[in-house]
Amino acid sequence: MIIVLDTSAAIEIVIQREHSTDLGRNIAEADCVIAPTLFIPEITNVFWKYYLFNEMPLGICEQAIESAMALPDEFISEKELYKEAFALGCLTQKPIYDMYFLVLARRNNGYLMTMDISLKEVAIKNSIRLI
Repeated sequence: MIIVLDTSAAIEIVIQREHSTDLGRNIAEADCVIAPTLFIPEITNVFWKYYLFNEMPLGICEQAIESAMALPDEFISEKELYKEAFALGCLTQKPIYDMYFLVLARRNNGYLMTMDISLKEVAIKNSIRLI
């Protein structure tokens, strides 16, 4: 099984929220976990916000970023995905950033792992499987 890891699911795992155990188990059982390289700035931006606005200590943020970076087995360049992501974003009227994850799942016959309800709805409407 191939899993496309969305930023929201990675945050859930790293911060050890309610669903982290189940998500972590799915990651461990996957044959391959992939993400677009966009995952990297999204993760670092989330922890920048935690540092600035939630007073999360810098060292904890840096550790969390490293943990999140270790979750995917491979990062895929957006250059390979941008045309489809743009088209899907225009079709669904959803942010292009999110569409990269959907396109990656569709191209690899993978399962999208996300905590984003809106993204799940778009995935279902486009026959993209979810974890």
